[in-house]
Amino acid sequence: MKAQSIHSSLLFSIDLEEFYRADPLDNTRSTPLPDLVERYLTLLDQHKTRATFFVVGEVARRFPALVRSIADAGHELGCHGDRHLTLDQFTPETFAADLRANRAAVEFAAEIKVQGFRAPLLSLTERTPWAHSILAQEGFTYSSSVLPAANPLYGWPEFGQAPRPINGVWEIPATLASIPCLGRLPIFSGTYFRVLPWWLAQSKLPPPDSPNPIVSYFHPYDIDHRQPWTMHAGVRGNRIMNSLLFLRRASLLDRIARLLQACPGGSTYREYVSRHGTPTPPPLSHEFR
Repeated sequence: MKAQSIHSSLLFSIDLEEFYRADPLDNTRSTPLPDLVERYLTLLDQHKTRATFFVVGEVARRFPALVRSIADAGHELGCHGDRHLTLDQFTPETFAADLRANRAAVEFAAEIKVQGFRAPLLSLTERTPWAHSILAQEGFTYSSSVLPAANPLYGWPEFGQAPRPINGVWEIPATLASIPCLGRLPIFSGTYFRVLPWWLAQSKLPPPDSPNPIVSYFHPYDIDHRQPWTMHAGVRGNRIMNSLLFLRRASLLDRIARLLQACPGGSTYREYVSRHGTPTPPPLSHEFR
């Protein structure tokens, strides 16, 4: 019997957020965040995997005990925006204020130090070049906010797959795989991982000696198979994209279990960055002082 290849460079993460509805008057059931997070925590514990939870500030203020329970279980906490707004909605000054509010909410809830950030919808692109400087200014050591491919929403195709320091902050982009007729996709994350068959994702796992980690992200709603259909604000009215957000939610945890088995002992983003060293921030330009 052929031995199974082991991939040990998994950076598994959860973006701890609501399912943000396009219609603010939509009265369908709210995301049951405590229940969904508990299901993730149970699975991670079963596979002895530590993860990073990027937490929206308004969620931390609403569910401080939930955020504390994640930290108590040995997982890392990061920031995911105070109100889950994409970076193109900020100026450098308002982004810095949002970071401070987000960080304060998470650190107050869990009594820990936050070092990492993920932009909502992976919205850090070449159009927001000031973001890394602001992150460094605010004391963050890393970001995982770039989708290094063309995308209908946000993407930075020229960024490349390798993590690297930018303006004093490590940027750790989402892992991509080339899929015939579909292009380069973050196949180990969210909707892509739910919709595409497991055998395809398994065939695209990098070799154990790959220099880059497998960057994988999910959301609480990805496993909420009881949620009534509603339009998500982030898909800009695209009904096809919205329908994909609901597909195969009931089977996702079993599929994630296969990923954790193939990639045992995943580490947090903070651990990954600590192994590579924190880059020295450059002097701040006048416009960011």
